[in-house]
Amino acid sequence: MLKHLSRVRLFALVGGLLLATACSAGSGRDPSAPYTDGVEYATIPGPAQRYSPEGKVEVVEVFSYGCIHCDHFAPYAEKLRQALPKGVVFKLVPAPFSAEWLPFARAFYAAKKLGVVDKTHLELFKEKFDQHYPMNTLDELADFYAREGVNREEFLRIATSDAVTQQMKSDLALIQKWGVTGTPTIVVDGKYRSADVHNFDQLSALTQWLAKRELAAK
Repeated sequence: MLKHLSRVRLFALVGGLLLATACSAGSGRDPSAPYTDGVEYATIPGPAQRYSPEGKVEVVEVFSYGCIHCDHFAPYAEKLRQALPKGVVFKLVPAPFSAEWLPFARAFYAAKKLGVVDKTHLELFKEKFDQHYPMNTLDELADFYAREGVNREEFLRIATSDAVTQQMKSDLALIQKWGVTGTPTIVVDGKYRSADVHNFDQLSALTQWLAKRELAAK
């Protein structure tokens, strides 16, 4: 099963993060629904807490470049992103769950700021896990982005900036409110979180179902 695919410890983002550069039961099944709240997905308690105020239905993948399960899910996620209906937006949020994963989160925010995520996202997974490039430190990640045509110094400046540190803190707080404890996890509209799915095809299908249900409700 893929329940909490990559279990990781939460990293205390107090003090050290500023210097760091360095994965229930439901309430009954609706017979017309293919998935059960409390089994394949979970309703997040309280009011919806979306990642952004954008008006479209929001599908968020909580992930890390340090997570091999996220590497395996990446091509599925790309197909899912392309297949989502009009009115649904797909977003990536990096999980800084450990000291080892902090560089990957910083790298993602820098790449996003530099506008190169679409170009580099799948390639980074490929080089790290398929081609086994050493990419664990921020310097090693900077080398990767430099190979992709990014200015290395600018990348490092953004990745280690106070703005990125604050973004990580804010995103980690939201990830914790969502109840995410492993990666990859899908969160739909800040209301629903993927839970006990059996494979990546099911995770993709569940996401489509939840997104379309939210779109119809709007």
